[in-house]
Amino acid sequence: MNADNVKRLCAIPAAALFGMLLLSSCTTVGPDFEEPEAPVAEDWLESDDARVNTSTTTYRDWWDVFHDPVLSKLIETAYQQNLTLQIAGLRIMEARAQLGFATGLQYPQSQSVNASYVVSKSSRNAPPLANLPDDIRESASQSVDFWGVSFDAAWEADVWGKFQRGMEAADANLAARTLDYDSVLVMLSGDVAALYTTIRTFGERLSYARENVGLQQESLDLAETRYQLGATSELDVEQAKALLYNTEALIPILELGLSRTKNVLSQLLGLPPSDLEYLLGGTGGIPAAPPTVAVGIPADLIRRRPDVRAAEMAAAAQSAAIGINQADLYPHFGLAGSIGLAGDTFADQFASGSGTGFFTPFVKWDIFNYGRIRNNVRIQDARFEQLVVAYQNTALAAAREVQDGLQGFLRTREQVGFLTEAVGASDRAAQLALVQYQQGATDYTRVLNTQTSLLQQQDALTEARGQVVSNLVATYKALGGGWQIREGHDFIKSTTAESMAARTNWGEMLAAPSETPEAPPEP
Repeated sequence: MNADNVKRLCAIPAAALFGMLLLSSCTTVGPDFEEPEAPVAEDWLESDDARVNTSTTTYRDWWDVFHDPVLSKLIETAYQQNLTLQIAGLRIMEARAQLGFATGLQYPQSQSVNASYVVSKSSRNAPPLANLPDDIRESASQSVDFWGVSFDAAWEADVWGKFQRGMEAADANLAARTLDYDSVLVMLSGDVAALYTTIRTFGERLSYARENVGLQQESLDLAETRYQLGATSELDVEQAKALLYNTEALIPILELGLSRTKNVLSQLLGLPPSDLEYLLGGTGGIPAAPPTVAVGIPADLIRRRPDVRAAEMAAAAQSAAIGINQADLYPHFGLAGSIGLAGDTFADQFASGSGTGFFTPFVKWDIFNYGRIRNNVRIQDARFEQLVVAYQNTALAAAREVQDGLQGFLRTREQVGFLTEAVGASDRAAQLALVQYQQGATDYTRVLNTQTSLLQQQDALTEARGQVVSNLVATYKALGGGWQIREGHDFIKSTTAESMAARTNWGEMLAAPSETPEAPPEP
């Protein structure tokens, strides 16, 4: 082969490769994703209430408004140990690998090194040996040894942006998984705070129940004394016993509720069922809610709530899927080639003139598919529209949750004010009734009624105080705050990363920073 032929053979692949690179930058089919519109109110329904602050929008450590170090410790423990959050972190690792896979499809999709050794034997009585003259056929060797090594490659050019759309989909999927992690963290911190409030509420309800048992025991002793002195009938004694036993029956039910709440909290903390005394620090009161609540404006909610933004990223990934499938409607352009060495013996491969190879550009166009490709594009488009509606519905649900929590906080605060007055009056009435009964100025029915009312009002007040805190927690949870505590930390535990790295080569993926997907610009 002369020098001119060599130059010509090298120029053809180079020209074809250059042409493919030009084709790869031609166009990208399919829609470019745009942020869907979502119905957003201009302001909250209670924005005119003095207790509602619409100017402050700091929710990073919203639980600090309660000034309860036990609550802060529980949320930090849940962040470190919750298993559902760890699963969400591992899904981010999966999404990172999927993005790496999609990125790799932009380059030659098939690259391989092949080596072979072939031994074949031909029959003298069958072609091609049978076609030779007898004297030549008899002297020809029936066996052929063949050694070869080659590098083979094939590349489909991204003429229609199919692989670019694949990268867009994988990138949006990674963003969605990161936002899912943040959403789990928002729910986790809110659930821990709500359960902690419930535990403290049960504790205070138990304290009131036990105090009333003591009060009612004193009333029973008084009724028995008056009965023994002949100052009253046995009816008073039996009424006192019935009230006492009924109150005592409340205690096991409250203790059961307390234990079950602790069991749920234990699971969120990544622990087996436990009394959690070493974390709760013994008895404690219901956290004190601040007099005002900071909610910002509704437009901030869409940019801040991780689940709303995750729904947007899911729609973005599906938008790219339309382009991926639409590219199948057009011709596929590619290059394939091989270069290698071959010889009768292993050593002959490296002798002069042993080079082999081929190069071929190709075009493939699926022209007869009976509507399968076009209908697949329609399927992707319908799925995209579903996700757009789901995004809008998620935004509406987020606004409703904030509104529900805000209204609950304001109304239960008012309820607490009235119930506080009711408890004071009931306590005074119970004291007066007992004094009048002791002096013989009234019967036991009045004592029974006032003590029953006192227990009911105290229990209602305690529940209402707990509801004030729970509604405030629900408000901050609905506002999407709290996920920021993971900033600067890895998504998975170091022990998990070490285990995965020992099992599989993850490169730098496990140590990648905990990036936050960029929020859309303010409207």
